[in-house]
Formats: sequence, structure tokens, C-alpha cells
Amino acid sequence: MINNDVLRSIRYMLDLSDVKVVEITRLADSDFAIDKENVQAFLRKDDDPTYAECSDRVLAHFLDGLVVHYRGRDPSLPPRPVEKRITNNLVLKKLRVAFELKDVDMHQCFEDAGFPVSRPELSALFRQPGHKNFRLCGDQMLRNFLKGLTLRVRGA
Repeated sequence: MINNDVLRSIRYMLDLSDVKVVEITRLADSDFAIDKENVQAFLRKDDDPTYAECSDRVLAHFLDGLVVHYRGRDPSLPPRPVEKRITNNLVLKKLRVAFELKDVDMHQCFEDAGFPVSRPELSALFRQPGHKNFRLCGDQMLRNFLKGLTLRVRGA
């Protein structure tokens, strides 16, 4: 899925302001700087001349910041390195951690979006890429998960 769409979906789901998106992004790494104007450019339509593409680095910082925002930071552990490449599977993992979702919750999100997923399908999404049962998360699957999670967070 396009990083800008993921950012838009999460921003809508949590009803975040542009300033709050900047704050959450900085939670992952205080040295990483984006500003309100960057966020506004990421959220514009594709055909807008001031549209900017949200890089993997920006989305990775935002997702890591979301985890810190909801779960807090463990001071006994060193900060985790930020991923260089964001995949749909990684977005699912980060959202699962941030919202402390169990398998039952994940299934319910997919069910609420009208996109039921079996237990083996779901567990395959969270395996390591080299594992024989690993499965790539497609755009449609991620879109439906975001839709179901939005219904869960914002209410029907």
C-alpha cells in the first residue's frame, strides 16, 4: 500500500492533528525532524502540485512513535533501529503492537471489515520472510484491516 494512504488512514482512525502526527513521529527519534508542512504535503491528493511522497523512513518513524505513544518506552532497553523498508506485513506488526491486539482482536478487525481471515492465514503474515509458511500481506488485506481497526477505534 502507498505510505501516504497508510498515514492518512491512521490519522483519520485516531483523529490526529498535523501537530500530533509530528509529535508522534518524533517519539521514535527526537533527532528525526519533520514539520507540520511536511505532514500536510503527505496528506494531499496525488494530483495536487504540492503533494509529497511519504518515504519509508518517515512512515517507519511514525509507526515506531505510535508504539511508544501507546505502549511507552522501556528505559532498560536500547532504542530499536528504524526499519529501512516498510512492507504491509511490517505495518500490520507495528499496529498490532501499538494497540496491543491479540489474534482474536485481529480476526475481529478483519471480520468487521467484511474480510474474514483464517487462523493460519493470519499467523503466516507475522512469520519471518524466510519461513516456509510466510505470506505477504497484500494491499487489499491491509486496507481491510485498517478499515476494521478504524471501526474498532472510532466505533461504528
